[in-house]
Formats: sequence, structure tokens, C-alpha cells
Amino acid sequence: MADSLRRLVNTSSFSVLQDKLESWYKDYHVISCDQNLNRCCELVELTSKIQGQLFTILNFTAREGGHYAGVDVLKSRLLPWLGTCFSMATSSVTNDTSLNLIQESVEKERKIRELSASHENDMQKMETQLCSTHLQLDSVKQELADAHLQLDNTKNMSATTLLATEDEILQLKAELRVARDQVETYKRKLDVLDDYERQVRLLRDEVSFLTAEKSMLQERLVRSCSPSPLARQSRPSSPLKSESPTRAQLTNSSRHARLVSRFSDLYAVERLEAQSLLRRYIDDLEMVQRIIFIATVEAFQAAKLAYRQFKLRVKKTLSPSHLGPETLEDSVVDYIVRNLDLYDVQASVNDVINAMNVNPRISFPPEVNFALINSFIRETCRVAFAMQTLDPPLDLAFTSGGELYSDNKYRRSYDSEFTAPLVAYHVWPALVEGDGVIVKGEAVTRRGALWRSRSRSCSPVRSGSPTRTLGFSRSRSPSPGRLSASRL
Repeated sequence: MADSLRRLVNTSSFSVLQDKLESWYKDYHVISCDQNLNRCCELVELTSKIQGQLFTILNFTAREGGHYAGVDVLKSRLLPWLGTCFSMATSSVTNDTSLNLIQESVEKERKIRELSASHENDMQKMETQLCSTHLQLDSVKQELADAHLQLDNTKNMSATTLLATEDEILQLKAELRVARDQVETYKRKLDVLDDYERQVRLLRDEVSFLTAEKSMLQERLVRSCSPSPLARQSRPSSPLKSESPTRAQLTNSSRHARLVSRFSDLYAVERLEAQSLLRRYIDDLEMVQRIIFIATVEAFQAAKLAYRQFKLRVKKTLSPSHLGPETLEDSVVDYIVRNLDLYDVQASVNDVINAMNVNPRISFPPEVNFALINSFIRETCRVAFAMQTLDPPLDLAFTSGGELYSDNKYRRSYDSEFTAPLVAYHVWPALVEGDGVIVKGEAVTRRGALWRSRSRSCSPVRSGSPTRTLGFSRSRSPSPGRLSASRL
């Protein structure tokens, strides 16, 4: 009996029964009707097996007590319970076999639960890995698309840069030839200028000597004509100082001639180069000529503003130490003439480009910018800045759309209507000195010019529109080698 009870305890049959009941309760509303009936039959069979083992233990216990031991308990508890029509199914297997089956069933259930838990863990891991793989695949696809796009952009930029480089090489070769010719011309003019300066220094020394001699002669004449020695003592004994002209004053005429010649070269050479460069991107010749004219006018405005600011800085620097016989204004202009290289031309070029970007009279393709004519604007700013050092300075004539044509200021272009009295648009401004015209400009005259100028809404007020999209700004940068050849 003790062995049978020990085996019943070791199999944990009631724990297994309780676990099956809980599992059935959880899955009752999920599984089908047949599965619920199978679960119930399984629990009934397990309960009958456990009851059979308990009846076996009851029989062994009753035998151990003798014939009369336990009779009261059987009468009071077992017989009434059996009277409720409960019948116990006789097991067809032995007790040992039943216990082994229960133990095997418990082991199988435990293994099934472990396998189910491990399967669920594996499924979750696989789902996580699948999601991460999908994300990686999407990122790789995006990177591949970006790489294709970048490759296409690189191909386009390479092709454009190659074309721009060839154009720049041709342009630089032409500029180099012109610069060499200009250098030779400037060398010849510089040699002539050195001769003039040498002669001027000799004449200056001679004038100083003659002035001193004149002063001494005047002093002797005064002493000889003085009635008393007291009056002679009151006369100054030192000769009067004479003011000598500065370098800027001495070279004013030669610089004037060079700058006028350089302004004509801008019209004849640099303007045509800028026009041919812009015609590659703009088919309208009128718009190209308008762009070049406005760039010239804006370059003169920016250069004049930069000259005034530079002059104020030089005057502020030289005023504490100024002691010479010439005035402070002459010293400032002489310093600027000697140090034209200190002019920050790039700042003026940037101001010109910014002003042209917001000019309502210009239409420009969005894929390119005004940096295409950067070299032309730079040279114009240098010439305009140097013209401000002359006495009197040179400037551009005032222009307005639809103005009356004047033969004193302009020449008609080849495509003009020679009977039209009004200017349709300007090709090149006129250079004036005071009120007189030094170099004529060029204008296009057509009938209905006033109506055309109004239809283009030539308002002087500039709106604060955003700057145009810049394209080829790096590939169209001006060559620094050209600047040294055109310095004045």
C-alpha cells in the first residue's frame, strides 16, 4: 500500500489534472467543439485512473485493519457515495502501467509546452530579423537611387565643366594676346612717362633755384630802398616757400589719355567678348546689350562709392602726420594714385552683381548667372575707380529710357531706325568730363521707343526679390592673371 501511495504522489496526477483544467479553461472559447469534447474525455479518463488507484489503496488499507476495522467509515462515507449511481470504470491496465502512462503524459505535456515556447521565441526572432532585413533593403534601395542620381549629376556637371573649360581656355588665350599687346604699349608709354618725369624734376629744381634767386634779389632791392635800418630789420630774411606739384598733378594729363584709351578698349574688345559669351545662353541680342550696358553703369556707380570710402579712410590716416607744403587733399589723391592696387575690386564686383540680380529690366536664364561676365565687370570697375583720381574726374553721361537722341552723346547702331528721334535702348554709355563729352556712346533708335520703355516697366525702385539661382559660378570665375596686365 505504501508503495502505491508513493507512486501516486510522485506522478503528481492531481497537479497534472489541475494544469489540464486551467489550459482547457483558457482555450475553451478558442478551440472547436470536437476539441473541447476530447479535452473533457481526456480529463474523465485521467480522473477514473486516479480513482482506480485510490480504490486500490483503499482496498489495501482495509485489509491491513482486519475484518472489522474501517467498517464505520465505509458505511458512513463510501456506501452513500456509491449509492448515487456512480460507477467506476474498471481499468483494463495494471496500476504500474497506468502510473507509467500518466508520467509519460506529464512528460509529453511538459515537452510540448517547452517546444511551443521555444517555437514562439524563434518565430519572434525571425519576425524581428525579417523587419530589420526589410529596413536594410529599403535603405540600400534608397542609397542606390541616390548614387544613380549623383552619378547623373556628376556626368552632366563634368560635360558642362569640360565645355566651359574649353571656352575659358580660348578666352584666356585671346585675353593673353591682348594683355601682351597692352603690356608692350604700356611699357612704351611708361618709358615716355619716365622721360617726362625726369624733365619735370629738372624743371622743378630749376624753378626752385630761380625762385630762391628771385627772393634774394627782392630782399636786396628792399634793403637798398629802405630809408632806415629799423625798417630793414623788420623785413623777413628767409625766402618764400613755393608749392611744388604732386605726382598726381604731374601725371594727370597722361593718366587722362590712358584712361580714355582704356575706356575705348573696353567698348571695342571686352564688351564684344562679354556679348559673345552671353549669346551662348541668351538668344535675344537686345537683352544681351541691355545687360552689358547696365553692368557698365552699375560698375561706375560701385567704383565711385568705393573711391569715396577709400578716400575718407586715407584722409583719416594721413591727417595726423600731414606736414608737406601741398594740401591734405592733394596728398590723399597722390597716395591713391600711387596705390591703386589697394582698391578692393572684388567687393565692387559683388555689389554690381547683386544690383543686377534685382534689376527689373533684365531677364536672365535661371541656370546661369551674371558671374559669366565677371572679368568685364572687374575691368570696368578698375577703370572707373582710376578715373575718379583725375582732376576733374571722368564719369558716364546720364541716360534714361526713351530719351531724345543726341548726336553729341551717341552714335546710332547699325540696326537703328535713323529717322527715329527717341532712344529705344542704350548699347554703350558716353564718357563725359564735366559737361563735355569725351567719348561718344552707342544707342539704338526706333519708332515707338517711349511706348516700349514703358511696357518694360523701367521702374527705378528695386524690389527685394531673392537672388537668382547661381549656376556655373565656380567654373566661370575670372582669371587673376588678366588683372595685372590692365592695372592703371
